[in-house]
Amino acid sequence: MHGAAALLCFALLPFSAPAAALEPLNVGSKRFTEAYILGEIVTQVAQAEGEARLAHRQGLGNTAILFTALKSGAIDIYPEYTGTVALELLGLQHVPDLDGLNRALARHGLAAGIPLGFGNTYALAMREDQAAALGVSSISELKRHGGLRLGLSQEFLNRKDGWPALSRAYGLPHADPRGLDHGLAYEALAAGQVDVIDVYSTDAKIGRYRLRVLADDARFFPAYDAVLVYRLDLPGRFPRSWQAVQRLQGRIAASQMIAMNGAAELSGVPFSTVAGEFLSASATASAVRRQDGRRDFVDLLFGADFWRLTWQHCLLVFASLAMSVITGVPLGIWAARMPRAGFWIVGAAGVLQTVPALALLAFLIAALDRIGTLPAVLALFLYALLPIVRNTETGLAGISSSLKQSATALGLRDGPRLWLIELPLALPAILAGIRTSAVINVGTATIAAFIGAGGYGERIVAGLAVNDHRLLLAGAIPAAALALVLEWGSAGLDRVVVARGIRPSSAAPRR
Repeated sequence: MHGAAALLCFALLPFSAPAAALEPLNVGSKRFTEAYILGEIVTQVAQAEGEARLAHRQGLGNTAILFTALKSGAIDIYPEYTGTVALELLGLQHVPDLDGLNRALARHGLAAGIPLGFGNTYALAMREDQAAALGVSSISELKRHGGLRLGLSQEFLNRKDGWPALSRAYGLPHADPRGLDHGLAYEALAAGQVDVIDVYSTDAKIGRYRLRVLADDARFFPAYDAVLVYRLDLPGRFPRSWQAVQRLQGRIAASQMIAMNGAAELSGVPFSTVAGEFLSASATASAVRRQDGRRDFVDLLFGADFWRLTWQHCLLVFASLAMSVITGVPLGIWAARMPRAGFWIVGAAGVLQTVPALALLAFLIAALDRIGTLPAVLALFLYALLPIVRNTETGLAGISSSLKQSATALGLRDGPRLWLIELPLALPAILAGIRTSAVINVGTATIAAFIGAGGYGERIVAGLAVNDHRLLLAGAIPAAALALVLEWGSAGLDRVVVARGIRPSSAAPRR
């Protein structure tokens, strides 16, 4: 697999050289449909100028991750909303005009501008039939129905302008809302699993699921006008691209945004296609034309992004695995040679693996002040340590003392005895640990897409955003296939590098 990847890179090198000469311009987006589409629109508009090497770092999770990425330079620009900038990012008590926002953003080296022409505010919604039966038409009326089950997105549950402040402002009695991914909330509401969800006012599914958007009668939610937040050095670095992006100002009406969201969520049109058709002034017609047209799954599985995602996923898996082997085997040897130290070494590796993957990624983002491949590889490296350390220690500890004494009696010192006798005998156990770590890393690497590290997780995250099960499978199936390839490849490697007499299967009696 390494050889094939290297051959592929060598073959593509002549074609990638001109693009690599251009300075990169990275566009970011959050993990919901509208953000994907707006990010694609900005990417395609700037790319048409040919001034920079454009990359869309899509589905980067919540607001805090995008803000960190922008300040660190991992991305240069991303679509955002004025209310979110003021209340969530800057911690202001109200939403000022753009000049006021930019005075506050300037200390971070950032600015907001290019109002896109529409607003997208938060709201709460219920099924129309249930809302009518209960007589609920506004948020304040929810106070009379404390038994209603709320299913709210994780970001809304934790935002300063989200559920905590909303529940206080309205005096709502619902103490334990359920956290749901925004892309799955509509289906949960339709299935009766929850009664109230948070929505965006431009969501295409509001009409499809016949929902009642509850009136914000206390006027809690501020204006959420769509703008672009960018690094202050962006206009100077890419003047032509910046001029092209500025032409988006006021160009997107709310009805057009709803139509584009519907094309992606209801008709399965790829985000890049929706953006391209909007830029060619045919987005609304496309939404109607494609209502019944879904992409063939095979075309989706082996789409234009397949090899890019495969390369990224393999890079994450093999780079982290190599680091884990280089570190884990010596630690396992140390643990076997010094049992007191071994207790702490194996224990520390075990504790690292109990930390939730997203929590570990968040910690590394904060520690490194960046997103992308580096924190993802480091997280996977830490997760892969335990099986390698434990199996190395177990394999060496299982070697009989009489065998070690015999090697010593033959004149072998500690170092030669380790390399010539002990490690070869422990090799089956060590390889089993490496195999386990590799398979674990293949699955865990899909989470890296939440911080812009790419891989098959990009499809899974996008599938969650639009609740597209085929897109989810288009990311999950290649990841599962890669895990199987690694499992079979490791079994073949065992037969090549492990001496026949010490293979686990050789201990079974022959008949």
